[in-house]
Amino acid sequence: MLARAARWLRHPRRVLYVGRPGHDRCIVSEDGAGRRYLQFGWDSAYQSVVGPGAPLRLELEYLRLMVAGLAFVPEPRRILVVGVGGGALPMFLRAVLPEAHVDAVDNDEEVLEVARGYFGFREDARLRTHVADGRAFIEAPGPSYDVVFLDAFGPKGMPSALATREFLLAARARLTPLGAVVANVHRTPNPLYPSMRETWRASFAQLHGLDAHTTANRVFVGLPYARKVSRAELKSRAARLGRVARFDVRALMSRRFEDRSVRRAAEALALTTLRG
Repeated sequence: MLARAARWLRHPRRVLYVGRPGHDRCIVSEDGAGRRYLQFGWDSAYQSVVGPGAPLRLELEYLRLMVAGLAFVPEPRRILVVGVGGGALPMFLRAVLPEAHVDAVDNDEEVLEVARGYFGFREDARLRTHVADGRAFIEAPGPSYDVVFLDAFGPKGMPSALATREFLLAARARLTPLGAVVANVHRTPNPLYPSMRETWRASFAQLHGLDAHTTANRVFVGLPYARKVSRAELKSRAARLGRVARFDVRALMSRRFEDRSVRRAAEALALTTLRG
């Protein structure tokens, strides 16, 4: 909390919006350069950062890493984003993949209102929003997706219901055969991180990761199939993606690690839903 207060003092921002009181109170602020920030609570991390007149530029490093996860998918035509925030990720995907259909899900109507009113978020025929619980949306019958992005965070991190093996298997079941589940997770401070890692190991045939350099974010990429994608193919897809995304996706992919210890024995450490 003290570190975040110090950051406010070093980089003062004008408060534009303070939402309804509650656990996930929306706060929108703007810095001297015109960048707008969304937080859930005064001392929470940034949920979204959008530059002035540039909603399609990804200001946060972890979002660029999530987009790099698209390189694991040969043709991302239908995409699901769980967790809208300021709308930076779904807006970016809509712009760089104009032929794709994007479904964006958030459980808070106020978040969507703030995204529209302060961050330039706009829906259209190929970008649709849904006010729903992310887990319930994925577990309900529906279309298959080439990519499922998981970026649902509250003031205290990812909801526990989105970290269990049952949920990850449900997300995997919504994938096309060559699809991917791409998620933003925090390594620290997160005492559950080791169990989360083992849960992902137990839930996917392949697990890859990309690490942020400026924060403790790690992006997991879970694949439902065992066949390895060649290094040459990944480089080719990353280069093609980088041309439309306008940042160096190949450089981000150079941070990739593959978890070679995927073992079903990891199920013993996997997080499971508590049932009373």
